[in-house]
Amino acid sequence: MDTAGKVIKCKAAVAWEPNKPLVIEDIEVAPPQANEVRIKIVATGVCHTDLYHLFEGMHKDGFPAVLGHEGAGIVESVGPGVSEFQPGDRVIPLFISQCRECRFCKSPKTNQCEKGWAADHYDVMALADSRFTCKGKKVLQFMGTSTFSEYTVMNQIAVAKIDPAAPLDKVCLLGCGVCTGFGAAVNTAKVEPGSTCAVFGLGAVGLAAVMGCKDAGAKRIIAVDINSEKAEKAKAFGATDFVNPKDHNKPINQVLVEMTNGGVDYSLECVGKVEVMRTALESCMEAWGVSVIVGWTDMHDIAIRPGHLICGRTWKGSMFGGFKSKDGVAQMVKAYMDKKLMVDEFITHNMTLDQINNAIDLMKDCKCIRTVMSVSPQ
Repeated sequence: MDTAGKVIKCKAAVAWEPNKPLVIEDIEVAPPQANEVRIKIVATGVCHTDLYHLFEGMHKDGFPAVLGHEGAGIVESVGPGVSEFQPGDRVIPLFISQCRECRFCKSPKTNQCEKGWAADHYDVMALADSRFTCKGKKVLQFMGTSTFSEYTVMNQIAVAKIDPAAPLDKVCLLGCGVCTGFGAAVNTAKVEPGSTCAVFGLGAVGLAAVMGCKDAGAKRIIAVDINSEKAEKAKAFGATDFVNPKDHNKPINQVLVEMTNGGVDYSLECVGKVEVMRTALESCMEAWGVSVIVGWTDMHDIAIRPGHLICGRTWKGSMFGGFKSKDGVAQMVKAYMDKKLMVDEFITHNMTLDQINNAIDLMKDCKCIRTVMSVSPQ
């Protein structure tokens, strides 16, 4: 049955309130309006940022919502004014827009865009308006994407068209985690050949950062995590050393400084904890070290002694790995299809949408790297 122009009733995992299990509900997804596309989500990863919103941020105005922002799917229909997409296109939803018209999009200095949900509502992590309703109530669209739903509606500036041959249940991870970590190393830190790096946190983002450091030609990559079971996985992605802070009776930054004759050239924090961010900075060579904050949190202030920067270190932040979203995702999908990028290796579990709470528990308990949920049949 042709669904274009009609409300679609489908399944979605709804977060009705913070710190509670998601509920599989029947929701209504309105047709796309001007400059919008409606997408059938085929597969989605579960990312820590989803858990952050649910269990840590818990913004009072951020619920009810459909979470999920690391997906891939097929365009079902398009609204008026859409010329870039047509039904049947294989796409990846983007939580950072690329309108190609604003001053940010036109600048090579940033991958941010002045349009999209993040421009005014980054604290709530959703726009006030959405195309979702459930039980007569408006349901928010998380990070402008909401991939824990069989269908979603997005502005065309936040959708990347990809190689139609790409497996959606793999490249969905390029919608967030893999690009975020990999790009933080190659685009933001600008890791140089022959350098020494440290990556803090070995979830999907951290492992992708390790992979990025290797791709950039780093000669030594020290992976840091409090779970020693991740050591072998890190080495598979390119780490040369593994350090567990629990194995040492001194601050881990001191351990790294001693290991590297003064500190690493580059450090990447992929945990989302302010104390680790400071440690990562202090692990850098004081004269020229570059430290990049990759892990997301907006709950605490961070403090540093001015001398730690005055001496020559650089402290940077990275959102989505510095990739211009539409362009970067398409490039990364091509790199994957050309067998120049590891993606399958991040996937430790495969589940269906009705198992979403099991997938969330796996991530909470640090028992997975990425779980990919099968949402709709292709």
